[in-house]
Amino acid sequence: MREKTAGIDEEIVVPLATHIEEFLTDLANANRPANTLRAYRGDLTGFAEYVDGGIDGVTVAAVRGFLSVIADLAPATRKRKRAAVAAFCRWAVRHDLLAANPMDKVDTISVPKTLPRPAPAADIAKVLAAICARRPRKDVALDVLRDRVLFETAYVCGARASEVCELYVEDFDLRLDDEHVRLHGKGGSVRTVLLDDRGYVAMLRLYLERTGYTAGPMFRASINGRGGPLSYSAAHHRWSRYCAAAGVDIDIHQLRHSHATELINAGVSIEVVRKRLGHASTETTQIYALLADKVADVEIRAARRRRDTTRR
Repeated sequence: MREKTAGIDEEIVVPLATHIEEFLTDLANANRPANTLRAYRGDLTGFAEYVDGGIDGVTVAAVRGFLSVIADLAPATRKRKRAAVAAFCRWAVRHDLLAANPMDKVDTISVPKTLPRPAPAADIAKVLAAICARRPRKDVALDVLRDRVLFETAYVCGARASEVCELYVEDFDLRLDDEHVRLHGKGGSVRTVLLDDRGYVAMLRLYLERTGYTAGPMFRASINGRGGPLSYSAAHHRWSRYCAAAGVDIDIHQLRHSHATELINAGVSIEVVRKRLGHASTETTQIYALLADKVADVEIRAARRRRDTTRR
């Protein structure tokens, strides 16, 4: 976009950063999740480096140049960055800042489907125990207790770590024998998840009692409990430290995969698991059923080996 200064015929280019901020403001006003805004800001800031000038520089050539530079990144990462640019371009066309959408001439990025990697329940238990016990001593530091509750929430709910980091005290309904938590997922979706693990609920109540929290972020960044929500990057860093202490290599997202696989193996229907995980369709959830078949194959082979050993 170009503007003219009063009394001067020379045109000046409005920086692309100005339009990016306007785009993000519109998203914020539409109640888009904070983690989405952070991701878009980072991706669009990177894209802006390949745009010559202001909005007029957002061309097919600029987009292709940007995508070429990030060609070595993982397909999922490249797809996310392309999606951020596409969303910005749609917004620019809608606001008459671009005459046409350059993304119409740029192919989409396919991400190969891979089976999720659930971690063994025993390994997850080791990491959680390395943080602190479910019935922690009174001298356990508050930030340590916070971490245990945070990561176990992700595990027992099958939630994304980013969803758990953004939970507020008000999202928890701890009425006796009917405990639930309200999770805010992708695209502004909200789902309510049953908290049916009595040991976990007891630890959750203890955490709230020790913190004195009655409202606001559930898992706060500062030890004195006066900060904002713990960031995903901070949670990821702390989880990696606990894994190292336990001598176990588990990615934080595997907590969600493990929960889903355990439900499928226990005979819970695909539709129920879909709702619990917050998937838009059962097609996404179905992949855990395929994984469950592989787990079943392993168990059958082990049973056969035990049978053959007994017959000898």
